[in-house]
Amino acid sequence: MLKEFKEFALKGSLLDIAVGFVMGAAFKSVVTSFTGGIVSPLIGLLFNSDLKDLKWIIKEGVANAEGVVEGTVAVLYGDFITNVIDFIIVAFVMFIIVKAVNKLNRKEGEEAPAPPAGPSQEDLLAEIRDLLAKK
Repeated sequence: MLKEFKEFALKGSLLDIAVGFVMGAAFKSVVTSFTGGIVSPLIGLLFNSDLKDLKWIIKEGVANAEGVVEGTVAVLYGDFITNVIDFIIVAFVMFIIVKAVNKLNRKEGEEAPAPPAGPSQEDLLAEIRDLLAKK
């Protein structure tokens, strides 16, 4: 059983998936940083606030004895918009990568077409027989 698991774990495709997963997680943090640090503030200029801070307050909270507001009910649509932008960026980059890999695989898989094969000996003999039979 251990031998079978080792063979399964060391297959090329499984290792490729693991590497892709780790790279995707790292790429996600880069995209999140890009969106939070560059895109979100630029879009936030339109709303005069940080995009992540945009929210629709449904019910106001009450300040407790320490002055902290508790019980606020709000829809955090700015955070949602930021996550949608993150998703679109990651999905687009993954699309470009998959498209490039497919193009490379297609080029590697295509071989020069084989030269057209001439007729076999049997075909030639049958043709000669048919010609002789006509005379």
